[in-house]
Amino acid sequence: MRAVDLIRRKRDSGELTSEEIHELITAYTRGDVPDYQMSAWLMAVVLRGMSRAEIAALTEAMLHSGSVLDFSGLAGRKVDKHSTGGVGDKTSLVIAPIVAAGGLKVPMISGRGLGHSGGTLDKLESIPGFNVNLSLTEFRRVLEKCGCALIGQTAEIAPADKKIYALRDVTGTVESAALICASIMSKKLAEGIDALVLDVKTGSGAFMKNLDDAAGLADLLVETGKRMGKNVVALLTDMNQPLGRTAGNVLEVAESIEVLAGGGPGDLRELCLELAAWMFFLGERVKSVEEGKKLSADLIASGQARKKFREIVELQGGDTAAIDDPARLPQARRRLDVCSATAGYVVSIHCEHLGVAGVVLGGGREKKEDKIDPAVGLTFHKRIGDRVDRNEPLCTLHYNSDARLGEAKRLTESAYSIAREPASVPPLLYRVIGA
Repeated sequence: MRAVDLIRRKRDSGELTSEEIHELITAYTRGDVPDYQMSAWLMAVVLRGMSRAEIAALTEAMLHSGSVLDFSGLAGRKVDKHSTGGVGDKTSLVIAPIVAAGGLKVPMISGRGLGHSGGTLDKLESIPGFNVNLSLTEFRRVLEKCGCALIGQTAEIAPADKKIYALRDVTGTVESAALICASIMSKKLAEGIDALVLDVKTGSGAFMKNLDDAAGLADLLVETGKRMGKNVVALLTDMNQPLGRTAGNVLEVAESIEVLAGGGPGDLRELCLELAAWMFFLGERVKSVEEGKKLSADLIASGQARKKFREIVELQGGDTAAIDDPARLPQARRRLDVCSATAGYVVSIHCEHLGVAGVVLGGGREKKEDKIDPAVGLTFHKRIGDRVDRNEPLCTLHYNSDARLGEAKRLTESAYSIAREPASVPPLLYRVIGA
């Protein structure tokens, strides 16, 4: 096999065999195919697509590029959740401790920020001392001890995806249903889970802007999971505006703690309860989704969910004092309000612009080797349908360097559309696939 031949064939809309895909992924994982050739192949996939057979082969190749975990010896159902990503999407930090507090096991292997969307690992690492790089032995120990462990991919788990994931982030090859499916499912199927809840985002801040495209991805993910013998459901949820009030690693951790304490913004709280309910339902902890919602709300109200999050942080080396008092988390030194030029109503938000503004401030990566500033980010004051006065703040930028502040401010200003009459507010949940 020559990588260049596979690049050409995919560029020309040809279909690769399962053997060719396995060989390409294996060769790239061991370093025989360089980044520039894999980048070219990924771009060809984005432009030409993949057949269902190719996607299945790619998922299998990435899954078996490393170890597949076996937690069958652990008591209780193993359930995880994954989001396709968006702006302000911090639900994993809330849901994982809720579900673990409710008696299920949550072995969560997460990713870093991808494109304009934040990553669960980057958020967790903004908690001083929190270690997402546990060995598989330590991963199992934490999971046995408290019912949940939150880590990144180890060298043993889907190493092909780890390399490709970092490459896609900086080569403009994120927006592909085939690549998204293979990336998500190779990681999740390696976790040894029984069931998986997928949060597939759609809208201006999602990778799938169009509802039909998002539904197609959801269907593909569910089909792939069920073919591998897992109980899978996908929720199509809105990303036409940020989720919650903040975007940025430390800001989102603080907001997650607020939700676990019984507060937080309504949209974030509502979506977390919905996702946790489905995890309880698929994990056979409850007999209905409504019962799962009530259980989730009770675990928050009793303080058990917040206590569980504190336990997870402690077991993974994090500073629990920062959980007790989020003001101890790293803080940006400066703030700038971005105000409305006119009075009226917010009728739409170009959510991706807000995500890119966060990256520009230093909260995400534009190159693989970029370091993230955990303290920077955005606080959102207005949502779609809200009334706004002239010179009233729409958003506040939290920053440490003004090197690209002007660019971030321009992106934020361009994200908000103001009109004289209010517009309809998009629903938080569109529909459920695979139920």
